[in-house]
Amino acid sequence: MGKNRSTLIPFGLAGIGVLGLAGWSAWAGRKAEERVPADGRFVDVDGARLHIVELGPKDATGPAIVMIHGLMAQLRNFSHSLAGRLAKDHRVILVDRPGWGHSHLTGPRPDLARQGQMIGQLIETLGLRKPLVVGHSMGGAVSLALATERPELPGALALIAPLTQAVERPPAVFRGLMAPPGVREALAWTIAVPMAVAFGKRGAEAVFAPDPVPADFATAGGGALSARASAYRMGSFEIRMAERAMPPLVARYGEIRIPVSILYGRQDALLDPTLHGERTVAEIAGGKLTLVDGGHMLPLTHPDETEAWLRETLADMA
Repeated sequence: MGKNRSTLIPFGLAGIGVLGLAGWSAWAGRKAEERVPADGRFVDVDGARLHIVELGPKDATGPAIVMIHGLMAQLRNFSHSLAGRLAKDHRVILVDRPGWGHSHLTGPRPDLARQGQMIGQLIETLGLRKPLVVGHSMGGAVSLALATERPELPGALALIAPLTQAVERPPAVFRGLMAPPGVREALAWTIAVPMAVAFGKRGAEAVFAPDPVPADFATAGGGALSARASAYRMGSFEIRMAERAMPPLVARYGEIRIPVSILYGRQDALLDPTLHGERTVAEIAGGKLTLVDGGHMLPLTHPDETEAWLRETLADMA
């Protein structure tokens, strides 16, 4: 009996360790949400309760602007340096994508097509007429899904460093997200959050490279919210989902009839401007590509150039 007890001790200690990590991860998640609280209001769509922030005059004469963030991100990526500039004379709506930031899923985790439909439902609910839809990184793929799923809703797409093509291997900084279902849940509540906290600075530097990370990115840029179990779960889902969802989306680019403009940093360290920029504008009728010096996080690091490009896109819409 004594031998059996000694055999069980390691399992008991392992269980205590797992519970301890889960408890610490939950605490760290709450602290992140205290540092980056919800800024706006919530809108229910089929399958999600979306957190949105509305800026600018509702009676602005120009097109409204809907801004959709990327992987492991949230809407403060836009409000940090860019959205306020546009809100001087445009109605601007920032949205936490389903399962990100302060948005909550009320149904299954959505693929790109379903997310596009959700954004379309949000546009309808808010009564927006032909808005300019701005998508950054994975938000670019969601914007393109909107243009194929609900082509009557957006007036134009402005895609910043977008994911637009299938990628065989994800960027190195995101390879830790490649856990399969089941394993992803275990990792989310054990080592994912401690690793995100321990190596968050290094990860942010890889995402922003070669540009510097803003000193207030964790709070004003929403970066702290990536260090939560929910962010790991959603990131792990999306990076695998995109492998399956991108090829059928790319196959529909020939259907797109609204203006599509793409902005890329020449030194983008995450996504290849040639693959995701040049190839894509060649596949979309009238697609336009603009290159500037900079990395992947242009809305935060190069707001002057990004605003100027967006205003050119708005002028073309008029």
